[in-house]
Amino acid sequence: MPWGYTVPAVAAVLAVVAWELLFLRTGLFRRPAYWVTMAIVVAFQIPVDGWLTKLSAPIVRYAPDGITGWRFPWDIPVEDFLFGYALVTAVLLLWERGKK
Repeated sequence: MPWGYTVPAVAAVLAVVAWELLFLRTGLFRRPAYWVTMAIVVAFQIPVDGWLTKLSAPIVRYAPDGITGWRFPWDIPVEDFLFGYALVTAVLLLWERGKK
């Protein structure tokens, strides 16, 4: 499937955001602590993911037809950021749901 990593990554983000806005309604997206958490996650994701996916000596490789080919910064496929956002947000939403 063309863009076999991109489509699921975008779908994961849309599903998690819809889950919060339509069903859970925890208010997580309105909390500054959530956005600070996401900034911290990205701050650690960039050096680790950049090292794993660097084109000069990749440890993790992606099929060229499975991604858009957009890489930023340091050769990180943009799809990795989408999946990271969806996964971290889903965990935080489950945590918030469990507090009630």
